[in-house]
Amino acid sequence: MIAAQAEDFVSFRATARTLLAAGIPPDQVAWGDSLFASNVDLPNQANPVAVPRDFLALAELVALHRDSVKWPLLYRVLYRLTHGERDLLKVDVDDDVRALLLMEKALRRDMHKMTAFVRFRRVRDAEPEYFVAWHRPEHYIVERMAPWFRNRFGSFRWSILTPDKSAHWDLENLTFGPGVPRSDAPDEDALEDLWRDYYRSIFNPARVKFKAMKAEMPVRHWATLPETQIIPSLLLEAEGRVLKMAKEQKGSAAAYVPDVRELAMLQAAARGCKGCDLYAHATQVVFGEGPSDAAVVMVGEQPGDEEDQKGHPFVGPAGRLLNKAMNEAGLDREKIYVTNAVKHFKFIERGKRRIHAKATGIEISACRPWLEAELMTLQPQLVVCLGATAAQSLMGRDFRITTERAKFFPHRWAKELVATIHPSAVLRMPERFDEEYALLVRDLTIIAERVKELEKTS
Repeated sequence: MIAAQAEDFVSFRATARTLLAAGIPPDQVAWGDSLFASNVDLPNQANPVAVPRDFLALAELVALHRDSVKWPLLYRVLYRLTHGERDLLKVDVDDDVRALLLMEKALRRDMHKMTAFVRFRRVRDAEPEYFVAWHRPEHYIVERMAPWFRNRFGSFRWSILTPDKSAHWDLENLTFGPGVPRSDAPDEDALEDLWRDYYRSIFNPARVKFKAMKAEMPVRHWATLPETQIIPSLLLEAEGRVLKMAKEQKGSAAAYVPDVRELAMLQAAARGCKGCDLYAHATQVVFGEGPSDAAVVMVGEQPGDEEDQKGHPFVGPAGRLLNKAMNEAGLDREKIYVTNAVKHFKFIERGKRRIHAKATGIEISACRPWLEAELMTLQPQLVVCLGATAAQSLMGRDFRITTERAKFFPHRWAKELVATIHPSAVLRMPERFDEEYALLVRDLTIIAERVKELEKTS
């Protein structure tokens, strides 16, 4: 067994070349703190080894990862590349390649976080003027990222302090020193008021996703980010600010939604809605229908041609197919409130036919106050979204029916939310009708079982 050492990409490259020249396979190398074992004869000079350029670029980045498993992993991939697997890096399902790519992804994310979260503070009484920032990266990226900060903030003197290493710019030279603790960073200064004012101005309460916020802005960085000090108060104000924005927003139904929340009053008020341009072309508004004490609400995309003419939701071909599937799954339509994310029919005229046209994001957003008013009034146990439009209207644009169908999620407007395909989508796939219809019934059967469970606990 050969003991090998690497501290950075340069030393790894030299060591790996020597090992390859000696023909030593990865399972015969132990990467650790000591140098080569003295009982093994290695060549004095390693012959050049042809290595793919894309591997060298990848290895140079992965060498910055904090996990020491990177060295045996890199050598194992390098050995395979130079022993008959020249196109190995193209096989992203390979375990070794996937591990390298995950490390690369983590490093690029960490590098992005550094550009986003470093905040310079002025050092008091420093002459000439000097700025210092403290940051705690996940990996050893300071030297890699320092040139970016030099190019971006090259007009003033600064230091970036981290636990591992520090970078310093004096307007002429970029140098590096040892790491320092957080206590060595300067205290708050007047620049932080500017950061807070800027963050308050760009904070959009309508797009608050606290879990996603913490993923993009990890809590461990909050101590060095002045704007995070006002996040709790902004979150407390978010709902009120959303309502205010909605009332002031042009192209929104918010101004037409009455303050008194009763289904009959909502339905009556919706007839006069001009929150978007769809009202001007549709025959009439098609509001939700069903019992006022419904524990389950089904939400589709928008009414179709037959619904638009009759003024009732889910009475056309898709609605009849839904009734059939619900009956097979054991769901009682009479106990369920049915509605749509958009209340007016959007269509394209082709001769005497009116062909369904997908609602835009602006139209869905404009109509959302009606859907939220319905859900706030009903307070259902379960919301069933039929199709991507309804699901994304309530769960955000990133929600995908293909991967999340028949899965249950907690939600602000109900105890749980679940999504499945819209019955109209089944009708649009005649060549796969039986298969897709069976999947719809399967999903509705799962939902029916959940409804029974919720009824027992309510």
